[in-house]
Amino acid sequence: MHEKIDILKKELSNELHNILCYWLNYTLDLKNGGFLGTIDYNDNAIPQSEKGAVLNARILWTFSAAYSLIEDADIKNTAKRAFNFIDEHFYDKQNGGVFWSINANGTPKDTKKQIYALAFTVYGLSEYYQISKDEKALEMAISLYRSIEKYSYDPINKGYLEAFTEDWKVIHDLRLSEKDANEKKTMNTHLHIVEGYANLYKVWKDPELKSRIKELLEVIETHFINTKTGHLKLFFDEKWNENPDVISYGHDIEASWLLLQCAEVTEDHDLIERYKTYAIQMADATVEGIDADGGLWYEFDPKTNHLIAEKHWWPQSELLIGFFNAWEITKNDNYLETVIANWNFIKKHIIDQEKGEWFWGINADYSLMQKDKAGFWKCPYHNSRACLEIINRIKKSQYDKVFS
Repeated sequence: MHEKIDILKKELSNELHNILCYWLNYTLDLKNGGFLGTIDYNDNAIPQSEKGAVLNARILWTFSAAYSLIEDADIKNTAKRAFNFIDEHFYDKQNGGVFWSINANGTPKDTKKQIYALAFTVYGLSEYYQISKDEKALEMAISLYRSIEKYSYDPINKGYLEAFTEDWKVIHDLRLSEKDANEKKTMNTHLHIVEGYANLYKVWKDPELKSRIKELLEVIETHFINTKTGHLKLFFDEKWNENPDVISYGHDIEASWLLLQCAEVTEDHDLIERYKTYAIQMADATVEGIDADGGLWYEFDPKTNHLIAEKHWWPQSELLIGFFNAWEITKNDNYLETVIANWNFIKKHIIDQEKGEWFWGINADYSLMQKDKAGFWKCPYHNSRACLEIINRIKKSQYDKVFS
């Protein structure tokens, strides 16, 4: 098993390098600044496409987090490029928050305030502050946190509302994307608010922020985790009436490790122990979505008994971390074998071995999904984070001492 861990660490280190190189070499927008909005599956740049706040916040996080492991000047400069572009074009200095998207030339396009985007920007800014100690980045992160608390927090029913107009008025279409239910409270947004808040708390030890993290974890425990099945509930109205939807295997396994990591920053022993239990339960629930080839299916609709028979890049990334995390907690080698099987699937079917980066995914017949290589939702965050998380976990473990 030690040898398998050593090989995994070496291969993930190489892949992290490859991912970063792709984004450094192909995604910089040399005409308009920042990064290109879209590169298609054939690696063709779409220079006039809109640029999303989520993509840019995730680029900021990726290169900031990577610099903590790889102290390379190009990586740090790319993180700075992302920060400057967010500051200049996405950050709404008049109303607070960030715009959902901008045009290729940097002017605002969709000016709604989607809390999901604010949360990711907090996540990225906090990570950038860790490597830069740029006080402006920390001030922006705190400002976005305060905007979320002022406008999105529901003091009556708890939790957070999804979206608002540019000037924080009621908006009728609350969805992140067309596939989502149009509901006021969603698992996806709550997961990433607590992710952003936990990252901010690492650099800003504010007592009120800590209490919000704990409350968020309790809200997620109460409403979003199905403690009978280990799956997540996805959509609710303002008063926590559920609108049942699909089982999202990627979100199940992402939440399994990420929520435990958020609990750990609170140093609340009882909360941490509860989320360790959930981490294993959610990993075990995800097993039903793993195919014989090691890949993780996208979603399952229990109402129609229909499997969305696609294997997207990001659930594979989250499976790597989630099952490695389950192995760390239990020392049950079956979890680690699942990681290795999934990594072999990724190498064979998801990584573009010729041009770099990961394809969007494959269909059930192993044909390529003809969707973005880089774009509004296709980012370096999931796959680079899988590499970073597992490399760092191995480095901290007893197993690395044998081979280092």
